[in-house]
Amino acid sequence: MNLKYIFKIIDSEEWQKAKETGAYLGSSKDIQDGFIHFSGEDQVKGTLEKYYLKQENLVLLKVETLKLEHLIWEQASDGNMFPHLYSALDLSNIVDEFEINLTDNGIHELPDNFN
Repeated sequence: MNLKYIFKIIDSEEWQKAKETGAYLGSSKDIQDGFIHFSGEDQVKGTLEKYYLKQENLVLLKVETLKLEHLIWEQASDGNMFPHLYSALDLSNIVDEFEINLTDNGIHELPDNFN
């Protein structure tokens, strides 16, 4: 498991709004849960399949964890450990962003170099 980077799947419009303000407070689900949901490198594909089925206009953010003071890895209901951020995400921690393409048959294609 690579602990240096975590990943956030975000709607492209939501991402544009965050860039305008300089911080990301989370999706409506994140705000409801009290933390921003992230995925580890090996969890991105499963997160897409479980929560973003056939959804278009998605962006994958690669986030460096070094300066995230309120990041906690917590166990989900399926037993896996997921990174949760209990604060806003300062955009200076984002090291890269990738478009997530949706194929004609509704499957998300991740870029080969996202990790």
